[in-house]
Amino acid sequence: MSFVLPEKKKKIKVWMIGDSTMCIQPKERYPVTGWGTPFVYFFDSTVTIENKARGGRSTRTFLSEGRWKEVFESLQEDDYVLMQFGHNDEAKEPQYSERYTSVPDYKINLIKFITESRSKKAIPVLITPVTRMRFDKAGKMEETHIEYSAAVWEIGKEYNTPVIDLDAKSRDLLQKLGPADSKLLFMQLDSLEHPYYPVGQKDNTHFNDYGARLIAQIVLAEIKNLKLELAERIIKPVVKK
Repeated sequence: MSFVLPEKKKKIKVWMIGDSTMCIQPKERYPVTGWGTPFVYFFDSTVTIENKARGGRSTRTFLSEGRWKEVFESLQEDDYVLMQFGHNDEAKEPQYSERYTSVPDYKINLIKFITESRSKKAIPVLITPVTRMRFDKAGKMEETHIEYSAAVWEIGKEYNTPVIDLDAKSRDLLQKLGPADSKLLFMQLDSLEHPYYPVGQKDNTHFNDYGARLIAQIVLAEIKNLKLELAERIIKPVVKK
């Protein structure tokens, strides 16, 4: 009798580049949580997650600070690069002038991430920026990244790169929850509710740990929908009989 051993998967890394909605937050900011934090727990032992996202970064500053150079020099064949920028690229306020990136320049930077990843035989995946919580008076979710999400789709099509539409999918989630229950996903704290935030917090951009997990689950579902090889490395739930 002969046995066929299962094919042994090559160990890979998943590199995450982006901003505060994706990054690993310092413990003194808890319960602020980037969706990249719970994301790591959904993969088998063949995957190592390298979360290089940082708060306040745009594609422009991620490049100018040498953060992309560090990732690029470490990339190996069959690694993945998940990229989600936009929140800081679109910040036009004077105090954010160093991070602001015009839409044309945003596209150029995304193209650089894609082409340089592929030069190392790594696999780039574009992600539209996750939505902010903003409902109109009728209780309908408003789009908060129109130009930049459209730019991601344009580059994805032009460079034949998979796109996870986290902007649309996260808006769908919040619309389903409605204005009141959506607050449960974000940093919405009353005064004296948490020792790190004695005066409270009303933040419609950053997630708490619960919200981050729901957003991570959206990304995982879309990885499966895109039929990326990475989907085969997501841990399968054990059904007890």
